[in-house]
Amino acid sequence: MRALSLVIMLFAFWLLLSGYFTPFLIAMGALCAIAVVALGHRMDIVDHEGMPVHLSWRVVFYWPWLAKEIAKSAWDVSRIIVNPRLPVSPRLVRAKSSQKTAVGVVTYANSITLTPGTVSIDVKPGEILVHALTRESAAGLLEGEMDRRVTRFEGRS
Repeated sequence: MRALSLVIMLFAFWLLLSGYFTPFLIAMGALCAIAVVALGHRMDIVDHEGMPVHLSWRVVFYWPWLAKEIAKSAWDVSRIIVNPRLPVSPRLVRAKSSQKTAVGVVTYANSITLTPGTVSIDVKPGEILVHALTRESAAGLLEGEMDRRVTRFEGRS
């Protein structure tokens, strides 16, 4: 199942980037996708973490929410930058991490870093050390909404 979904995803990505649809090039793209997945399978890297198909349908709910949070944070950081007083109050906070899998923890840490004004610095079991640009961004992170959503995305409520 994982190998097949990976072949389909790689081939679709190849088609998207290629833009050429001659029979020969389509066949070569499919052959290359199959060869890459076969090599990855032989190297034992086509696993539940490398291709988390069990998270596929949850992406539909998580990514739009994350995109909205990124846009809101980008707007806030932009307002700070153009303010002549530059109202920053940088701080380090320890955010609780309730994820149980490596994919969940990495998703949470990367989601924090993708959100402008916050950067994940260190990951330890049960917590992530985060640098926040303002008091408000630190408080928003400590509310735990992102932690809850990533835990739900991971498959644990």
